[in-house]
Amino acid sequence: MKEQRRVLIGRVLSNKMDKTVVIEVERSKRHQLYDKVIVHRKKYKAHDENNACEIGDWVRVVEARPMSRDKRWVVTEILERA
Repeated sequence: MKEQRRVLIGRVLSNKMDKTVVIEVERSKRHQLYDKVIVHRKKYKAHDENNACEIGDWVRVVEARPMSRDKRWVVTEILERA
């Protein structure tokens, strides 16, 4: 059976590298004891073949084979322009 690839939605923080963007993904989780919502932020490097992404864009990325030491995601679509 084929494995489902992970999909993330995040905001572009940097597009200074060639064919690579840095995106930030936010996840919110309620604390078990204190019942407070905690926001976790994590940065990922994603492959952007056409250098189409601009800073502030919301993008969807999917998991892919490793393309470099840090890059394991590919931008599939730009959801919202900045």
